[in-house]
Amino acid sequence: MVAGPTCDGDDVLYRSYALPVTLRAGDGVQIEDAGAYAASYASVEFNGFPPLPTYFMNGTGPGAARAIVEELAPGLSRHWQVDEVICDVRTEFQELVIGRTAQGVALFSGGERQSTEFSQLVYHEALLVPAMLLADKIERVLVIGSGEGVVSQLAVAAGATHVDHVDIDRDAVRLCAEHLPYGYTVSELHRAESGLGPITVHYRDGWEFVERSTQAYDIVVVDLPDEGGVPAQHNRLYDADFLRMCRAIGGVVVSQAGCPTRWRNDSLRRSWRRFHETFCAVVYFGSDEHEWAFLCGMSGPVYQDPVALMAKRLPGLAYRPRTIDAGSLVGCTVAPKALRTFSNPKFR
Repeated sequence: MVAGPTCDGDDVLYRSYALPVTLRAGDGVQIEDAGAYAASYASVEFNGFPPLPTYFMNGTGPGAARAIVEELAPGLSRHWQVDEVICDVRTEFQELVIGRTAQGVALFSGGERQSTEFSQLVYHEALLVPAMLLADKIERVLVIGSGEGVVSQLAVAAGATHVDHVDIDRDAVRLCAEHLPYGYTVSELHRAESGLGPITVHYRDGWEFVERSTQAYDIVVVDLPDEGGVPAQHNRLYDADFLRMCRAIGGVVVSQAGCPTRWRNDSLRRSWRRFHETFCAVVYFGSDEHEWAFLCGMSGPVYQDPVALMAKRLPGLAYRPRTIDAGSLVGCTVAPKALRTFSNPKFR
């Protein structure tokens, strides 16, 4: 379908055309060269169809440099200079920007940096490696979120034979595969979408998938945008109810838990409390080269010294971490004092 590029494109939407195939729910539709009115119809929900991703090809769209201001805390923000905007899309669930920065190609969602070419491996290893070392085996892994696909790839490299990757945003996952130099390639994602290989991608709500799951997993990974104060559909996947559902199907449950800095630790304090209310044993891992902390909850056997266990298992891990060694396991597993001291007024 071609609409525009003038306002006459509005007329095209009122006409019908025979299609070579039958469209089904979830199929992609692309309106090429849409004018202002045609694009306005595509960007909102109408007649039961969800919004289509809208690309603005002008001075503020793909190709143009811009600054992205990331709010970190009240009165504190971080400015990202994006030298080239590769992709600027409003999906059904989020505002997505992929662009070139001083840290390489970077992914932003809702104005917040999600990953960069420069530091993504530091983040993803800090998320997954401790959980893999705590798990008694690494065969079946469930990944919720983490749309770049790196976590799924690392799990397979460590020996996982079955990875279910669940993400609600089909467009975001596909755009990441198309434009990011890390994570899934387009061909790898196509195979995963078809279930051809150890990774199967499911475009579903994480809560619904876990609630209906009848399968057990050695590791459950929850990797979502930070739990913010603004209402968002993913916030409920941080709740204790969801953690309990994950505990029921996972031997080790690991989640991105927030930032340990004093001025930005509200999410981490909430996650710390929920994990300790839900699991018999909790292991903290705060990345020493990134700003994020992660929590592992264990529903299986409780080990007297989980850090020693991780250090013992590290040499035998099939995947060789590039940013974590035995010293990291000792230093990064000590949580901030404010978290370790439950008498702190913050926890009352």
